[in-house]
Amino acid sequence: MATTARVDATEEQARRLVEESRETTWVKPSFAKELFLGRYRVDLIHPFPRPGAADTAKTDAYLARLRSYCETVDGSVIEERGRIPEEYVRGLAELGCFGLKIPEEYGGQGLSQVGYNKALMLVASAHPSLGVLLSAHQSIGVPEPLKLAGTPEQKERFLPRCARGAVSAFLLTEPDVGSDPARLASTATPTADGRAYEIDGVKLWTTNGVVAELLVVMARVPKSEGHRGGVSAFVVEADSPGITVERRNSFMGLRGIENGVTRMYKVRVPAENLIGREGDGLKIAFTTLNAGRLAIPAMCTAAGKWSLKIAREWSGARVQWGRPVGEHAAVGAKVSFIAATTYALEAVLDLSATMCDENRNDIRIEAALAKLWASEMSCRIADELVQIRGGRGYETAASLRARGERAVGAEQLVRDLRINRIFEGSSEIMRLLIAREMADAHMSAAGALVDRHAEFKEKAKAAVGAGGFYAKWFPQLAVGPGTAPASFGEFGSLAPHMRFVERMARKQARALMYGMARWQAKLEYRQLFLGRIVDIGAELFAMSAACVRAHDERGDGTTEGAAAAELADVFCRQARIRVRELFDGLWDNTDDEDMRLSRGVLDGRYRHVEEGIIDSSEGTGPWIAEWQVGPSTEENLLRPWFRAGALQ
Repeated sequence: MATTARVDATEEQARRLVEESRETTWVKPSFAKELFLGRYRVDLIHPFPRPGAADTAKTDAYLARLRSYCETVDGSVIEERGRIPEEYVRGLAELGCFGLKIPEEYGGQGLSQVGYNKALMLVASAHPSLGVLLSAHQSIGVPEPLKLAGTPEQKERFLPRCARGAVSAFLLTEPDVGSDPARLASTATPTADGRAYEIDGVKLWTTNGVVAELLVVMARVPKSEGHRGGVSAFVVEADSPGITVERRNSFMGLRGIENGVTRMYKVRVPAENLIGREGDGLKIAFTTLNAGRLAIPAMCTAAGKWSLKIAREWSGARVQWGRPVGEHAAVGAKVSFIAATTYALEAVLDLSATMCDENRNDIRIEAALAKLWASEMSCRIADELVQIRGGRGYETAASLRARGERAVGAEQLVRDLRINRIFEGSSEIMRLLIAREMADAHMSAAGALVDRHAEFKEKAKAAVGAGGFYAKWFPQLAVGPGTAPASFGEFGSLAPHMRFVERMARKQARALMYGMARWQAKLEYRQLFLGRIVDIGAELFAMSAACVRAHDERGDGTTEGAAAAELADVFCRQARIRVRELFDGLWDNTDDEDMRLSRGVLDGRYRHVEEGIIDSSEGTGPWIAEWQVGPSTEENLLRPWFRAGALQ
């Protein structure tokens, strides 16, 4: 009889697994970590870091070749067919796009993180599905985990293939496993001779999985004699016996992505294909995402730039009530928001990427903040663009073209961007992950005080130890440079914003302390409170990046430098309003009432509110499809575009 594959994990087990997988030490300084502690370490980001001249020249030369090719790509073909034509993929491969970050010694382009981001922006502006193809392959696919944790032999075997165009995919999510890896049901059982592992499982939403040549598979190794066990990462050949791509999924947006459902049954994987050690899979995944998450802000920034171009051109050409619509305040405010926010998006992206390249700072929080903030703000930008365009914003590009107008896909932008708030960590999960990192110093200092399972004696002992930390730290939050009118004077007209950030950094640190005192060990359940603290930090980070970048550009003495200061100033004024609203929401909210009402909804108390409609989804299937361990009964939909060796 087939066995339903399901792993049940308690809340405590899930928390412990995540804790064991995260990086627990802080060897390098972190601007964002200090910011959340109320310490405004501007010296860590100012002067605004820039790539070296040689790196810039290398990136510019490559981008020139890439632009020439991308200008020949017709994104409407991808949108119409719902697939990326093979000739587009081959063209990208011939340009080395599948090895953008792979070192030259392995046949890659050896671009920096800054260069990689710029290449992604260019490709994604041709069609976002192309950007996702490349980022899923390089940011979380085979190349990045091997660069970080692979053996020399693994790098020699796989990186040249990836650079030539062997598409790779990352397989973690399962039908019953999303943000909770403790429930991971796929297994990798060591063979008796110790020379291989046998993988069984079903993976869902495998971006690139339908066309991949190589896979990174996360599976649980059973603990046994000689095997430490745990969630582990493996490089797997996608055409291995026992692997079946059973479905190609369709989505609201990104219609060209090759995302599927992959079944693995008794898939034999050589032991030398294990990345790192057994049990290190999630740690490798988390470390990979430190830089990998910057791919999403890159594509969000590209979306902002395109939106600004369309908003500028349309708002000047469309005339209503005797004036271009952009001169009406209702539309002008939207154009201003798009322009100012796009400037900040690029500032956050370039700052985070350059810090990544310099390798002087720990950017785990900065990268997470960039992903969270960029995905949220770009969706707002897209929504405003649709509103600016009116009925034409809701109309598809194909329909506009058919009736003789410019084919502007504003509605497509909304559809394509929406997933960024979900994958590689939903906004809700990102806020919790960032909250855990921002509270790390408190967790270390308070210890048992914030452990709901700790005994009274343990809490009392922890209180003594925490006293020393808080006696020194908390008084520092009372006064800082932000209260001195002359501080940050080198920033000129932007100095008031820098002072504001410094004051608000101390204020949010105090607010977190008040929250800890009020809710103690139950603070972890105040997810909306923690989320607002994180959002405040994200806005302060963006303000800092915008001001420091504008100051740097203004120093060039060009017209664009003066314009940068104007953009940063307006952005910061807009961000101040959002920050104040977030602070108000910390203590004036309906969080408790919302939870009570939500429980009532789940209990069926308000079912009468649902009356009077038809639910056409009823009877179409279960909420979550169950799967059993066993061979596939479906046709294998795997269709690699080409073997990478064909491009040698």
